[in-house]
Amino acid sequence: MNDYAFGNYLLSQRERAGMTQSALAEHLGVTNKAVSKWETGRAKPGLETLRKLSAMLHVPVDELLKYRDKESEADVVKIVITGGPCAGKSTAMSWIQNAFTAKGYTVLFVPETATELITGGVAPWTCGTNLDYQKGQMKLQLEKESVFEAAAESMKAEKVLIVCDRGALDNKAYMTLAEYNAVLDHLKTNEIELRDNYDAVFHLVTAAKGAEKFYTNSNNSARTETPAQARELDDRLISAWTGHPHLRVIDNSTGFEEKMKRLIAEISNFLGEPEPYEIERRFLIEYPDIAGLEADPNCRRVEIIQTYLRSEPGVEVRIRQRGADGHYIYYKTVKKPISDMKRIEIEERLSQAEYLSLMMEADTSMRQIRKTRFCLTYEGQYFEIDVYPFWQDKAIAEIELRDEEQEISFPKFLKVIREVTGEEEYKNSYLARI
Repeated sequence: MNDYAFGNYLLSQRERAGMTQSALAEHLGVTNKAVSKWETGRAKPGLETLRKLSAMLHVPVDELLKYRDKESEADVVKIVITGGPCAGKSTAMSWIQNAFTAKGYTVLFVPETATELITGGVAPWTCGTNLDYQKGQMKLQLEKESVFEAAAESMKAEKVLIVCDRGALDNKAYMTLAEYNAVLDHLKTNEIELRDNYDAVFHLVTAAKGAEKFYTNSNNSARTETPAQARELDDRLISAWTGHPHLRVIDNSTGFEEKMKRLIAEISNFLGEPEPYEIERRFLIEYPDIAGLEADPNCRRVEIIQTYLRSEPGVEVRIRQRGADGHYIYYKTVKKPISDMKRIEIEERLSQAEYLSLMMEADTSMRQIRKTRFCLTYEGQYFEIDVYPFWQDKAIAEIELRDEEQEISFPKFLKVIREVTGEEEYKNSYLARI
């Protein structure tokens, strides 16, 4: 439950001191996201941080403690590490433990549910049907995650990172569409809620793609796939997660150690350690074949309504309703440009009530942006194709990059007119101007 009393008090004291969220975060050695969560009541700072706040804001520690519950609520982030067979997930868990413990996180690992069940004798081939197995596995997966989330929220820690060794959408890759829909009905849920319940998803590509000599089944008794099957499964897993707002694919274009370093860098960047940079390029494209995109198994349609809020100069603040078929998730995003291609981006999940409340802060000099986004995975890249109702001959394709020199390989069916990165008239904020 959000603690608005503490959040409102901290906000009032920060504003009284004439400090921005960014300035306060910098002096405390935390991220803007952390300060934002304190002020919205989604998390609370620890005692050491309270002492620093007391000195900076000239407020007695006792006064701050009066507004803070006795039990410290952790800032909890839940991510998924997924990937094809023999992709390096087991090693990745060790790297994540070492890297983020050193950054001050309490790191919790949700073990891979399929491996637990199969090694215990419960498998698709031992149950009555694959559907029987998948219902059980998915239910156990979600229950395990609930236990870890409840434990994390009770911990006296400022930052908790929950790492899921595969997530609920991994199961989709092992089912027919009819089986998958039956499981969703059984669990009384939908794909949007399942998929976007995770803050970020990191897919490690199987060694059977680009590192074939290292592909083996010997280190996992539950793994039986041939290299060809591993490649096919890897594609299905990427397809299952396509549509998530923070999906990153880590391929085998470098050696294994560099692959692990790239994973840690991607997670660090998402968490805002030290800054949540986003590197993005935008391209003007010819109006795409909508029917072809919707039929592509590696593409997902997402409906977006974007509203801009009043903000200080040089900072863009927006809220979004994001989803499809009547199921939606809500976000608040703060962006600050660094260059035409690079920017700091801080995003937080909102409840529907928080989203509707923030609507009252809408910038009335700007119109809402409504668009259909097609999330497309292609050769390890993640494209976002935005189709606007007021354009009938063109659209925008975006891609987020790990570095500014990364090469881009476009699908042949996307006809690029030219790059428009940094061009004001093709930014959403420009299109929203009345």
